[in-house]
Amino acid sequence: MRKSGLILELKLLADVGLIGFPNGGKSTLISVISSAKPKIADYPFTTLVPNLGVVKLKDHMTCVVADIPGLIEGAHKGAGLGSRFLRHIERTRIFLHLIDVSDTAADDPVAQYLKIRKELGMYSPDLLSKPETVVATKTDSVTDNTRIDMLEKYCRDNKIDFLKISSVTRKGIRTLLNHLSKTLPDQ
Repeated sequence: MRKSGLILELKLLADVGLIGFPNGGKSTLISVISSAKPKIADYPFTTLVPNLGVVKLKDHMTCVVADIPGLIEGAHKGAGLGSRFLRHIERTRIFLHLIDVSDTAADDPVAQYLKIRKELGMYSPDLLSKPETVVATKTDSVTDNTRIDMLEKYCRDNKIDFLKISSVTRKGIRTLLNHLSKTLPDQ
């Protein structure tokens, strides 16, 4: 006898998806802007499940932010935590694309950005049309602004919103929250 069944899959629904490579600062940011308490450590794939946080914006507005586990090259084919988590970002309204610009970051920041965009597009081309803001993170660990300047120029040349933050020192966090207040589509 052949069994048939229906498989239901629950996808997260959030206003904002935090995306980027492992150790890009996603969990630290959500812990600063909300009451979420994700695991934070200095090794890749600390975040194994998406974390949600409610963020207070101005004028009594709130939004739900999803800390999506870090993506790597090949994620669309299941590499790393891969497609198990790419599917969650389909249900977010906008992306904050966090890019580590610290002196210890491995890739140049534009390459980081383009690799993640490639993974998004290979998983679902629709993801490339979502509104996004590029956020340079870990600016407190920068001694040479070359990496920040390179990323900022790329964003300016390509008409991509760009912000700089340090979650540790809270520098740029208020600007980020004000930006979300203005850019989130009406609820």
